[in-house]
Amino acid sequence: MSELAVIDDIDRTILDLLRENARRSLRDIAALVGLTVAPVQRRIARLEKLGVIERYTVQVNHGRIATGIEAMTELTFSDDLDLAQVLEFVAQIPEVAGVLTLAGDPDALVRIRVEGVEDLRRVVGQLRAGAGVASTKTLVVLEEWTRLS
Repeated sequence: MSELAVIDDIDRTILDLLRENARRSLRDIAALVGLTVAPVQRRIARLEKLGVIERYTVQVNHGRIATGIEAMTELTFSDDLDLAQVLEFVAQIPEVAGVLTLAGDPDALVRIRVEGVEDLRRVVGQLRAGAGVASTKTLVVLEEWTRLS
């Protein structure tokens, strides 16, 4: 394992600002942390090089898209499957947006994004047909809120 990066309060503030809005301008960040653009740019490049900033992403508000359903399906397995088997199984289904393996009951939580109810029924059927799946429980997402920091 590589050494942990040492960062200061300005780096932490820069990270918080980028977490709030990854497209925030360098000029805006510089003004908020009390530096000029060049040192902010060097700090961000350093954080990227150290692996503190791994990637930039977008948070999609699926509720603002005209079509689509998001659901979470709990999976309980009859056998002890290792993480690699679970991930390999769900990765084959394109509608699966992510999976969390859990300690306790259920064994995994699968995030699904589909166009409609028929697609959801089909994907849940695929999940149920997986080797070692003892039971499923599907919950449809009505709204989502995420803490930025």
